[in-house]
Amino acid sequence: MTLLLDTHTVLWFWWADPRLSTKAMALICDPANRKLVSPASAWEVAIKVSLKKLDIGGPYRGFFPQQMLRNNFEWLPITDDHLATVVDLPFHHRDPFDRSLIAQATCEKISIVGADVIFDSYGVGRLW
Repeated sequence: MTLLLDTHTVLWFWWADPRLSTKAMALICDPANRKLVSPASAWEVAIKVSLKKLDIGGPYRGFFPQQMLRNNFEWLPITDDHLATVVDLPFHHRDPFDRSLIAQATCEKISIVGADVIFDSYGVGRLW
């Protein structure tokens, strides 16, 4: 199964945060599953770090590449099809980063692993 990991899911997994659900942990730990991360998530984290709204425990530079490699996660590049899909999404959700993930999951026909129930309003598969 191919999974798109929401930003908080990625961070909670990397940090062994107890807020990560048991099901999400099992899906991510399953070597048969392909784990994808959007550049939108890295961008969101970079912005939150720069605004001092998020402490990642060290410098931002190199944080994502190191963790991606260590955990065998892959980037899901943002394509023009993903961007065009964002244009047509209803505004159930206003967060631009989450809207990007919803568009990517919709276009790629993959599920998002995340706790945000508003994703369900878009008809994407959400696992948690």
